[in-house]
Amino acid sequence: MEPGSSDGRALPRDILIVEDDPIIALDFEDRILGFGARTVRTASNVARALDMITERAPDFALLDVGLIRENSFAIAERLEALKIPYVFVTGYGPDAMIPGPLTGKARLSKPCSSAALQAVLQGLTGDPDKR
Repeated sequence: MEPGSSDGRALPRDILIVEDDPIIALDFEDRILGFGARTVRTASNVARALDMITERAPDFALLDVGLIRENSFAIAERLEALKIPYVFVTGYGPDAMIPGPLTGKARLSKPCSSAALQAVLQGLTGDPDKR
């Protein structure tokens, strides 16, 4: 983590975005870089994301729950094993079906505000959409 946000709080240096919609991925990337993050990488599917994690583990990840014909739970499990923080991003809100051990993990609703996204990146606790 390093300084870089507008309020002086540390941001992850290397962020992985797993999102199958290229416009949403680009929006997240632009906003995160605007917050002052150094590196943002994107993957649109599970296989690519797992390869990227193997090549260089990120400091933090945003995981779209529902990818085209798959979900991001295998990625979440890999990040858990590596003790890398992540947050699920979903357009399904609280109705998103997340399996047992992952149900208590932080979530952002799509679309999310820049303030909510920045709060998650800065490691704030609680529901960032209510800040």
